[in-house]
Amino acid sequence: MESNSIIARNIDFFINSDKIHLSFYEEIVMIDRIIERKIDELREKFPVIMVTGPRQSGKTTLVKKCFPDHRYINLENLDERAFAQNDPRKFLELKGNKGIIIDEIQRVPELFSYIQGFVDESGKMGEIILTGSQNFLLMESVTQSLAGRVAILNLLPFSLNELERFANNNGPDWFLFTGMYPPVYDRGIDPYDFFANYFSTYVERDVRLIKNIGDLNTFRRFVSLCAGRTGQLLNMSSLANETGVDAKTAKAWISVLENSYIIFLLQPYFRNFNKRTVKQPKLYFYDTGLLSYLLGIRSTEQLAQFYMRGNLFENFIISETMKHFMNRGKKADIFFWRDNSGNEVDMIIDHGTEFSSIEIKSAHTFIDRFTDSLEKFSKISESNGKRAVVYGGDTDQERSGFSVVSWRRFHNFLR
Repeated sequence: MESNSIIARNIDFFINSDKIHLSFYEEIVMIDRIIERKIDELREKFPVIMVTGPRQSGKTTLVKKCFPDHRYINLENLDERAFAQNDPRKFLELKGNKGIIIDEIQRVPELFSYIQGFVDESGKMGEIILTGSQNFLLMESVTQSLAGRVAILNLLPFSLNELERFANNNGPDWFLFTGMYPPVYDRGIDPYDFFANYFSTYVERDVRLIKNIGDLNTFRRFVSLCAGRTGQLLNMSSLANETGVDAKTAKAWISVLENSYIIFLLQPYFRNFNKRTVKQPKLYFYDTGLLSYLLGIRSTEQLAQFYMRGNLFENFIISETMKHFMNRGKKADIFFWRDNSGNEVDMIIDHGTEFSSIEIKSAHTFIDRFTDSLEKFSKISESNGKRAVVYGGDTDQERSGFSVVSWRRFHNFLR
């Protein structure tokens, strides 16, 4: 076991017509969180540990598990927030003998300056644990006050590796539709119900914290239009025009979505391969369950026939790669490659001295032509790095010069 953090029911999922049905065993099992190993390593080296990530990704459960003797305070609580704002020194002094966990620290950003002086005086490692779900508000304060004193980790929703027991009985469409957010597994919430409420809460509460957006209905439309562009080059002008806002507003709203862990932008891989490459990034969502909801998908059967199924599968594999690196406290140096002739490789992983090239195909059966883009890229790049096709089937194969990897065991390839 690499780690464990969040308790979930042992759930038997099965699909019937248009809805997921959940049958619960009485047994309670532990769903391992891989990032816990990195926290155990860093707690002896930094006085402050900060865990960021989207709401409902399991941050609170994780830090409570890792630091059971620390006093827990949630700044969403109005009384605690007022205490922290009005008397920050006393607030920190009441941490107890072991330390303090401060949840949603972005609610009181002025605390960061006091935390700096507090840990400098104390000298204890792993004493103050922070969580937050608004990356922009957090990073701005951290760089000003806690540089060199804080270890920053990002916790995304479950990875397929962490949910491996569920992968044995379900195909890729099930995960694309259900997503990876813990409450769906922990409480057995129907994915549609969860994401409808999650998105509504996000727009009504979290977006307002980052940016003053007057017309929330237009912003909702903007997010839905982003969903329809998943896996595509981001054309800001086109997105702005279709939304009915200017390009500057569209750019600002993309930043809002990035900093609240809804989307991420995959940058093109720049190398002089004697052919011009595109300059625009590609847009992806961190979770395909939310993406499916925004696209109006209401069942796995509908998703299986959906015209963007390939885009969702590609999104799923790339977001899984992001989690692989983040869960280990590493920077996710992943890119895509496309030249001006339309040749493209879905994902490039830069290892520093070499890189891996990966093509992603949602088909359940491997076809030889899936490797065509990898062959072209190898000739242009003159690379001897690993090459792989990740596909929707169940069988792994080793071919001459590349691997055929099932989506179920992609995390083994990454390791």
